[in-house]
Amino acid sequence: MTYTVKETFYSLQGEGAQTGRPAVFCRFAGCNLWSGEEKHRAAAECNFCDTEFVGADGLGGGKFKTAQALADALNGYWPHSSSSLGKPYVVFTGGEPLLQLDSALIDAMHEHGFEVAVETNGTLAAPDNIDWLCVSPKGQTTLVQTVGNELKLVYPQAGVEPNQFVGLAFDHFYLQPLAPLSGALDENKQACLDYCLENPIWKLSQQTHKTLGIR
Repeated sequence: MTYTVKETFYSLQGEGAQTGRPAVFCRFAGCNLWSGEEKHRAAAECNFCDTEFVGADGLGGGKFKTAQALADALNGYWPHSSSSLGKPYVVFTGGEPLLQLDSALIDAMHEHGFEVAVETNGTLAAPDNIDWLCVSPKGQTTLVQTVGNELKLVYPQAGVEPNQFVGLAFDHFYLQPLAPLSGALDENKQACLDYCLENPIWKLSQQTHKTLGIR
């Protein structure tokens, strides 16, 4: 298959259980919950998205005809050297990465020595050979992927409540304050703080990359 990538970059994971970890980020184009066009935002199942995922014109973006070609390109972003002792780590995100990510690409990344992470909305089943799976449920959608390493719920969010997920097979449960397109973020931060304190199975996730001013 041909993989359409919006952008690729090397940075630190900014949120969730892997916060602070260096990673190569591969953002796939396309999503099944929103077209990415503003004219469709109001009716979208995920209408608070703040990510640009349309097209293949971002830094490091493009179309890759094989899994090996994309894996080779991603491998080039990791700082391989004799002093680089960290486990190579790649995060596939989007949009919705599981529209494109398949076992062949994951295997190709494993051949390069990478640990493979995926950030998904959970509406599609994930390949079995993913090393770290973060599921972020959205609104009125049906959650298909009910097993993973990390469930990260943007909160508060219409049509979804934290307590409906606590029985699922995840190692970590995070609430992340909804960053509204307009209005005050502080209210949502406080709502997350209050909920975590009252329900300690949940931990707070913050978008530290935005606070630090990095990608």
